[in-house]
Amino acid sequence: MHAFVTVGSTRFDTLVQRALSDSVIDVLRSKGYSKIVVQCGNSDFNTESYERCGDCWVRKGDEDIEVWRFKESLQEEYKQADLVISHAGSGTILDVLRMRKPLIVIPNETLLDNHQQELASALVNLGHLKASTVLGLPEAIRRLDPSSLIPFPPFVGSRFKEMLDDEMGFA
Repeated sequence: MHAFVTVGSTRFDTLVQRALSDSVIDVLRSKGYSKIVVQCGNSDFNTESYERCGDCWVRKGDEDIEVWRFKESLQEEYKQADLVISHAGSGTILDVLRMRKPLIVIPNETLLDNHQQELASALVNLGHLKASTVLGLPEAIRRLDPSSLIPFPPFVGSRFKEMLDDEMGFA
C-alpha cells in the first residue's frame, strides 16, 4: 500500500519532519504501507539520511521512502495513494475527498485565523476525514479505520446555481 503526505505549496516543517520520523514510518509500516511519499514544498527536513535522486530524495537503505518538493500536479499521487496525510488546505481536502481516498489532515496552527482548524473540524463532524495534531499523527494513523469514513458527496455543478438563484430570489 501507498501513503502520500503533502503540505501543498505551503511550508509546514513540523508536519514534514514528523511524517519522516521513525514513529510515523513504523506505524505506517505496521498498517501495511510499504511505499511512503512526502511532498515537502518549501519545508526543511534533515537530508542526512537521504540520497538525492533526480528531483527527489530517497531514504538511504529504503528506496520506498521518497521526498520531493513540487510537481505540476498532485492528482497522480492522490490516485496512487491508499492513504493521504495532508495540511488542512481546502483545495487539497476537496481533491482527495472527491477521489474517495482516506484522509488525515493536520491543521497548520501557525497560520493566521486558524481557518484550517475550522474546516477540518467541520469535515470531521460530518465523518468525511480524520484530523490530528502533528504530535498525535502516529496515533491517528494507528486508529484510522477507512471503512468508518463517510464518502464525500459528488460534485453537482447545478446545485451551486440553484443555491445562488434561491439566495438572490430568482427561484
